[in-house]
Amino acid sequence: MPEFAGRTIAVSGGATGFGRAIAAAFRDAGGRVFACDVREPELAALRASGIAARHIDLADRAAGRDWIARVEDEAGGSIDVLVNNAGGVAGQVPQAFDAVSDADWDAVLAINLGAAFALSQACMPGMVRTGCGAIVNIGSGASLRASMTGVQAYCAAKHALLGLTRQLAHELGPRGIRVNAVAPGFVVTGDATARQWASYGEAGQQAVIDGIALRRLGRPEDIAGVVLFLASDSAGFVNGEIIAVDGGR
Repeated sequence: MPEFAGRTIAVSGGATGFGRAIAAAFRDAGGRVFACDVREPELAALRASGIAARHIDLADRAAGRDWIARVEDEAGGSIDVLVNNAGGVAGQVPQAFDAVSDADWDAVLAINLGAAFALSQACMPGMVRTGCGAIVNIGSGASLRASMTGVQAYCAAKHALLGLTRQLAHELGPRGIRVNAVAPGFVVTGDATARQWASYGEAGQQAVIDGIALRRLGRPEDIAGVVLFLASDSAGFVNGEIIAVDGGR
């Protein structure tokens, strides 16, 4: 029987990149997968692939909480696995720290940290009732060091997401809920990372690859595999950890 048969999986930011690969992997493992994002027609493609997908702007925390309630209603019970994948630099580019506006700062924290806060909080009562559950937060190499994006708010948010992971693991562990995080290395997942990669030029790109022990960039499927492990019974005694998936930096 597939590992996640009969289990309800919620994936934020599921339309592209890591989220799409994660949602597809859970679907293929037998899970009933629900995803949200703001991108169309990518959401339509998810629906066509057997994944229940909704257009939700997670910068609105109330909308995120409402999405969780809808998922639980449609699934007829609590969520078994929440993957907080939504994030990114919100279209921003590097700029001097003294030029960063409040609006720019808030936009990045809202999607990278505020959304994970709201969705985790909304899932908690159902998971507590069943006495089990798994939350997997998608951090970044920027959870551990300065960010290659050069966006200060992104680095701050991803560091904070690691702190939230550890705190929730401590608080929710006694209730049977495990909380872990994944820190991907550089992976080209969409327009923003494609532009970032192109900006390095040939020499810069080679320098990045030379700094990876496996001498290649990661793929979304590399991240999805580790997320499934952390959500699975095989990781039943793994809690409060961040796993770097970066090819050996």
